[in-house]
Order: sequence, then C-alpha cells, then structure tokens
Amino acid sequence: MWDDAFPSFLIGLREGLEAGLIVSVLVATLVRADAKSRLPQVWTGVLAAIALSLSFGAVLTFTAASLSTTAQEAFGGTLSIVAVAFVTAMVFWMRRSARNLAGEIKEKVTEALAMGAGVLVLTSFLAVGREGLETALFLWTTARAANESAGPLTGAGVGLVLAAGLCWGLYRRVLRINLTRFFTVTGAVLVVIAAGVLGYGLRDLQEGGVLPGGTAYAFDLSGSMDAGSWYSTLLQGVLNLTPTMTWLQVAGYAGYLAVVMTLFVRGVSGVRTARGAGAAGGAGVAPDGRAVAAGPVPAEPVEAAARSAAVRLRDLLRPRAAAPQAEAGAPVPRPSDASGEGEAAAPLQPSTPPRPPARRRPAWLVPVAVVVVPAVLAGLVVALARPKPSGGETVAVSETDCGQGFTAPRPGRQTFQMRNTGDKTSEVYLIDPATHAVYGEIEGLAPGTTRDLVATVAGGSYAWRCVPTDGKAVTSKAVRVAGAAGSTAVVPVSERDLAAPLKAYRAYVDRGLATLVRQTRKLDDDIRSGHLGTARADWLTAHRTYASLGAAYGTFADFDQKINGRPDGLPGGVRDKDFTGFHRVEYGLWHGQSAAQLKGPAQQLADNAEGLWKAFPHQDFDPSDLPLRAHEILENTLQFELTGDTDQGSGTGLATADANLAGTRELLTVLRPLLTSRAPRLLPTVDADIARLQALLDSEHRAGRWTPVARLDRTAKARIDGATGQLLEDLSPVPDLLEIRKSA
Repeated sequence: MWDDAFPSFLIGLREGLEAGLIVSVLVATLVRADAKSRLPQVWTGVLAAIALSLSFGAVLTFTAASLSTTAQEAFGGTLSIVAVAFVTAMVFWMRRSARNLAGEIKEKVTEALAMGAGVLVLTSFLAVGREGLETALFLWTTARAANESAGPLTGAGVGLVLAAGLCWGLYRRVLRINLTRFFTVTGAVLVVIAAGVLGYGLRDLQEGGVLPGGTAYAFDLSGSMDAGSWYSTLLQGVLNLTPTMTWLQVAGYAGYLAVVMTLFVRGVSGVRTARGAGAAGGAGVAPDGRAVAAGPVPAEPVEAAARSAAVRLRDLLRPRAAAPQAEAGAPVPRPSDASGEGEAAAPLQPSTPPRPPARRRPAWLVPVAVVVVPAVLAGLVVALARPKPSGGETVAVSETDCGQGFTAPRPGRQTFQMRNTGDKTSEVYLIDPATHAVYGEIEGLAPGTTRDLVATVAGGSYAWRCVPTDGKAVTSKAVRVAGAAGSTAVVPVSERDLAAPLKAYRAYVDRGLATLVRQTRKLDDDIRSGHLGTARADWLTAHRTYASLGAAYGTFADFDQKINGRPDGLPGGVRDKDFTGFHRVEYGLWHGQSAAQLKGPAQQLADNAEGLWKAFPHQDFDPSDLPLRAHEILENTLQFELTGDTDQGSGTGLATADANLAGTRELLTVLRPLLTSRAPRLLPTVDADIARLQALLDSEHRAGRWTPVARLDRTAKARIDGATGQLLEDLSPVPDLLEIRKSA
C-alpha cells in the first residue's frame, strides 16, 4: 500500500502547492485591500474546481468498469499515456515558471480583482481546476496500476494536506521555501515515475490488442526475484518496474527517461546559467510592487505578490477627485463609501418614488450550484456511457420452443429475463449458432421460474439453446447484431471431446500404479531385511511416484486414505490403528522405530498399492473431473506440502511438491489440444509458470537431498509459495474452459 502511495503523494504535493499559491495570494490580497466581503467568491471557485475534479474521477472509474476486459486495458493504457503527457508538460512548465511565479500570480490576481466578481470566481476555479483534473487523471492511472485505491488515495491526501499546510505557512510568513529548488527536485523524480506509468500504459495497450508484442518479453526475472519482497514491491509501486517486461515496455521506459530527463536537466542548467549571467538573475517583485533585481526565488511569494496586488487594488478602488462643475446644479461625487462611488449632491427637485429594493439571491445558491452541477453532469455521463441492460426483454424457454420473444439486442452488457414456460427443468445457453460457443448460461432453470442471464453482446450471430432434462436440445432462430466483434465466448466441450485425453491419462496412471506396486514391495523387503537406511531412500522414491499420479480429492476413492492418509483427526493420532500408508511408515522410519514395528505397516502399504492397481481399471472416472485435476493437485500442494502439514519427519515436502508438479504437467499434456484451440494465450503463460516453479524447486535439491520446508529461508519460501500461487491463478480458467456443457 505505502509503496503505491509515494507517486500520488508527490503529485498531490506539487499540484496542491501550485494551486494553493494562487489561492493564497487571492486571499491575502483581498484581506490587505479590506475587501474580505469578496472572499466567498474565491472559495466558490475553489469548491467548483474540487467538485469538477471529483466528478471527473467518478466518470473515469465508473465508465471504465462497464467495459469489457480488453476494452478496459485499452482505455486504461490510453489514459496512462495522456497522464504521462500532462505530467511531463506540468514538470517543464513549473521548471520554467518557478522563479517568476510570484510576478505571474500578482498579474493574474490584479486582473481578476479589477474585472469583477465573475472573473475572481473564474480565476480561483481555473487555478484549482486545472491541477485537480491532472491529479484525478494521475490518481486513476496509478490506482489502476496498483490494483488498489487505498494507497494512491492515501498518498494524494497526505500530499494535498501538506501542500495546504505549506501554503498556509507562506501566507502567515512562517515558512521560507526556495520554490525553484523544490520544483526542480520533485520534477526530476516525477520524470522517473512518469516513465514507469508510460511502461505500464504500453503494457495495457498490448493486453488490449492495440499494440503488438504482448508475448515478446525482454526479460523475465520472476524466477529469481521474490515478488513479495520489500525491494520488489518498492520498484513496482514507485517506478512501475515489474519482474517481467516486454521489449516495447523497456523501449518506451528507457526512451522516455533518456529523452525527457536529458531535456529537463539541460533546462535546469540553462536557468542557472541565465541566472549567473544576469547578475542578480532577472526581475522580481518587491513588497511595494516595484520591479527589483531578483536573486534566488523569493522566500515568501504569497506575501510579496499580495502586497503588490493590494497596492494596485487600492489604486483601483480609491475615489476620484471631484471635477469642476460644468454648470450650476451638476452633481458632485462625494467619497463617502468604501467602494468609491459617492452620493451626488444635487439641488432640491421634486422627489420621485423610490424604487423597490432588488431581490437578493440567497448566498448559498451559487456555492451549492457549482458543486451540484458537475456531480449531476458526471452522473449523466456515467448513466449514458454505461451499457443499458435489456431488462424489459423476457425470453421464454421450454422443451418445445426455445427463445420465444428473442429479438436482436443492442451491443453492450445485456440482461435477459429467462422464463421457463415448459414442464421440465432446462439448461439454457446463449450461443454462437455457427460454433456453439457459449456467451452465457443458466443451469437448472425450473418450470415456471424466471432468472436473469447477463452477457456482453458485440457484433455477431446469437441464438438460444435449451436442453431440457431427459429431453432433446432445441435451438432458437439466430439473430444478427451489427458492429465489431469483441465478446469472448467459450467453445463447449462434450464427453466425446474428453474421451481421448481421459484414455491417455488413465493409461499414464495405470503405468504409474504398476511401478508403485514394485516400489512398495521393494520398500517392504527393505524393512523385513532390517535395512532401514535403504528403506528411507526407497520410501521417498515410492511416495514420489504416488504423488505424481494426481491422487487429489478422492481420485482413487477409499484407497487414497489407506495409502496416503494423515493422522489428522484420528483419536490416537500417529499411534491410531487406522493411521496407515506412506505417512505411517514415514513416521516410523524417521522416529527411530524398529524394523519389527514397521513390518506390518509396510506390508499393508504394499498390499493396498496392489489392490488399487487391480481396482483402478474398473473405477469410475468422471470425464468432467479431468480438467479439475489441473488445478486441484497443486492446490493440495500449496495447502499441505508447502506448509509442512504432511511431514512426518522426512522433511521431503519439496520432493512431493516436485512430484505433484510432474503430475500437473502430465495432465496439461493430455489436455493441451483442447486448451490450445480455446485459449491459445493460456498455455504459454502456464508453461512459463511451471518452468519458474521447477527452477525454484530444483535450487533446493542439492547433493541428492531436499531442503525441508521448515528450514527454507524466508525469501526462498516466499518465492516458492508465490510461484505456486501464480501458477494456480493462471490454471484457474481451465475447469471453466473445459467444462462439459449440454450445448455442445
């Protein structure tokens, strides 16, 4: 969180200080000119600017949330580039303007005061509004890069509060700040941060399909760098440097940094040279408003500019001297009121009826309006920009008629009210009639019930497919939606599609069980012969074979508990009579039990392994379970092996994890043809994840020994856990992609 807060803190501090200086001068000038009655005009402009900035942030957030994933990436990447452009322009403008900031502020304030209330409101509005819009855009970009908003919002809040404190200190003449140095240092840091935002934006555009090269990686350090370490978190949060970057990201980052930083440094050097050549360094503004030779940036620009503007304002407000009367009875101005508009002294004339006093506008009306209007406009933009659900369209489904009432929907996110008018429970699918790819589905729609089906519609053909229980599938008439294609659909999988992968995997498991029988018999012989040292090595070999067969979540029915059960939950723990299998033998081998004590458990293990081998060809294996194993094997690994929960003394949790990884790799091999056609980008990512985790596990296998999980140093443990978690996350779409659907 805190690493993500720093860039936003810097933006909040700079933008807040820039806007606050102008507002401070406005306030100080009005106070010195005895025009405090006009202060509400300043605060009205500030309120309007804040409301506009918040509304802009809301529009960015809520309109982006309604886009598809690909569109969100493209939208976010585009705005990241825009944010970089704004930040770059702001950095260079402030570098040029910091030395003469007091003079520029004085001119703006004086002009605003001279032209009336509306311009005064507009001046404060523009001063805060420009910085507020830039801040909102940069905050939205950094929050998107960080995948969380707490850090960026906290950082920006702290920066704005500190900027307000600095402006108050300058206003009260408590602080003395060299603005040139301040904006130069923060500008250099912002150039580096902007380079990272540019790299992140380019990556978003690649993932959104706008730019090519999304899989052309310049480097991948994720296998050797701990993503959860403090230094990795700092680099990613502050500089947007990630362990894996594409060539386009690297080129954009390095190119921007080289060009912009060079120009920035040259500009700073040029300012210093000009300052030296000009002796005192140019013209400044003295407290009384006269031009003087300027040395370093005035320490209190607010005070100096306010005094100068107040002097000029008093000149504007000072009453004029009475002019000679052109004729008898001409009015003579009388400087009696503070505004300089005196009452006229005229000869007695017949009185005219006094005009009724003008009806005054409530004081609260304008401030409320300037806050409410941007909010209302933002709400309208969000409401109009977000796709409207077709909540009024009800689609009837039954065993004889499917899709009655279905008309071509508009592109965007749609909600269809599906009502089962038949007598049987049905599965309902919104499909592409050409490929049977599924855009949305409802399982188990009971007779007489209505449920919503939400799907994103783009250009293409759509139809409804209804599959009643114990009935024949019915497909509706297809409709055509105009526009560009863009919706993601899942090509359904049938039991027939999974038949070949299931056959190949069963053959793999059958071979593995045959090997397991031989290995457990060898282990039994070792123990019977009293060769416990050899038995420890043979135990690990046999256990790794079993772990590579994907025995997760009851694949082998009751045999799994007998062969690989843990003592957890048993009344007697490790001494319970029902504690059997590999872990029972492991406990005895590594806790000093004799061969006589282990003879029975070893023989029982070998018998159970043989029983499983004989029973496996006749066991039911649901084809829909096959895609689940791709995720569940490693889920077990992360939950039990990498926590040390299954370790009964051997310290071989990483060896078991390595075998689990081999089993997952075998599953993906048989499923690869189905996954390649449905998610071509998934497998390269998963393959890279597997290679990364394999390298980390191999690094803990030295001289034939595995590092026990309990002895892993903190960094190594975090890397292995992180790599396993990342692989699990990337494997999570597999069960949904290969789910057996009746629409196939």
